Amino acid sequence: MLPTTTSRKALSRELLDVLIRAGLTAVLAISCFRIVYPFLSLIVWSLILAITLYPLQLRLRGRLLNTDGRNATLIIVAAFVIILVPTWLLINAIVDSLEHAMVIARSGSFRVPPPAESVAAWPVVGKRLYGFWAYAANDLTGLAQKFAPQLRNVGVALLGAVTSLGAGLLILFFALIVAGIFMAYGQEGHRSAVQIASRILGPENGPRITELCTVTIRAVAQGVVGIAFIQMLLVGVAFVIKGVPGAGLLALAVLLIGIMQLPATLITIPVIAFVIAAEGVSAATVIFSIYVFIAGLADNVLKPLLLGRGVDVPMPVVLIGALGGMVTGGVIGLFIGPVVLAVSYQLFWRWVEDTAQGARPPDRRDP
Repeated sequence: MLPTTTSRKALSRELLDVLIRAGLTAVLAISCFRIVYPFLSLIVWSLILAITLYPLQLRLRGRLLNTDGRNATLIIVAAFVIILVPTWLLINAIVDSLEHAMVIARSGSFRVPPPAESVAAWPVVGKRLYGFWAYAANDLTGLAQKFAPQLRNVGVALLGAVTSLGAGLLILFFALIVAGIFMAYGQEGHRSAVQIASRILGPENGPRITELCTVTIRAVAQGVVGIAFIQMLLVGVAFVIKGVPGAGLLALAVLLIGIMQLPATLITIPVIAFVIAAEGVSAATVIFSIYVFIAGLADNVLKPLLLGRGVDVPMPVVLIGALGGMVTGGVIGLFIGPVVLAVSYQLFWRWVEDTAQGARPPDRRDP
């Protein structure tokens, strides 16, 4: 039976109402996103820090202070101290090094020692390195003038890196403050997250997906920071025992690049080359070089062991998500990538299992 004119008009009116509501909802969503976008990075970092530190607040509940707000404040103050003290020491060390370098440059007493003859016998790069080193030892001023444009570019890059690091620390401090507010209302926030996930993914998947996101963020945070800290200890102890200049700063650099998911060999290989060039080839330098080189690669063994612990998805999913998220989204992507892959993995297999359970087995009748 064909619809009447009245029913067609009613259907058109309902369709127009739906389109108007959808359009207004889209405009409202886009407007909210544009307003929140400048603070999006801060909010994401705050959520990551709050989720990572909240188990510590649960342990302190009822032991030190009675309220969640006070416990959260205590944790954030302790985090500020832990971050500010090494930062202050690092800045002081850099300033002292720069002042010392400026004094030496003004006095004109800086000289590059001539290279040993054994450097020329090194494979592949020995002759070129020997020639460059000898040139620097004989005419350092001429070498600096020759490479002035490259040195200027390096200086600009270093200045940009320092500026970026300062901005990152500022964002981290504000994120810690906002994370403390989130932690003070942790229970309410968890219930809200479960309600939102249940509304989007269904009442069965909502709590499970919320717990998966929480566990994944904590596993990545603890795995990344823990692995970087272990690697810093392995490399830093060797630097201190060997008496490498600036061993503490180099160990701190290993920690920072480990958190940024960069290879520690960026630090260990130049240090090995410096020690061999300064002390020559001996049993001590060979043992030091082998140990430091292996310690610089320790993260390749520790990541599969620690990165995905406690997560109800295979470790390669978390590892690929962390590395891929780091490449595409920076440090924040390091946490978002594993969460997205883990949630997608769980939803995919839930869909597969539901399909398999809903399928009827074929009839097997005897011929």
